[in-house]
Amino acid sequence: MKEEKKYRPNVAAVVLSPSYPFECKILLARRNDMEEIWQFPQGGIDEGESVKNALLRELKEEIGTDEVEILAEFPEWINYDFPSKIAQKMCPYDGQSQKYFLLRLKANAKINLNTKNPEFNAYKFVFLDEIFSMTNHFKKPIYVKVLKHFKEGGYL
Repeated sequence: MKEEKKYRPNVAAVVLSPSYPFECKILLARRNDMEEIWQFPQGGIDEGESVKNALLRELKEEIGTDEVEILAEFPEWINYDFPSKIAQKMCPYDGQSQKYFLLRLKANAKINLNTKNPEFNAYKFVFLDEIFSMTNHFKKPIYVKVLKHFKEGGYL
């Protein structure tokens, strides 16, 4: 009998700049533990924690602010498996089950990557068509699916 895979519950944020909707730029942050890996902020959901509380906590932990407005939510959870190199580090999980949100930074929000346990060492706001050339890793198909959904919804 095949063993069932174990997925870690996770939230992910597509963060639009405060100038949205006049300018549609999306935040990408560069991981400090892997060379040239740019991604959306994301993180695990603690046991008993609501998805939205996890989202705000992770934003505060990763980009130093939770001053955001939630614009939309991807309608389903997306599962993916970790590449073998990452799977060893993330044991006992085989992958993650992610809930994506589309957010807009509030005008007064200040991004600060110098958090208690920094995960990123740089960030930038980029246009939608720049994202896929910067995110050439195993999450790229998920990013395509999520961004397509938000674009079709009239947000991007």
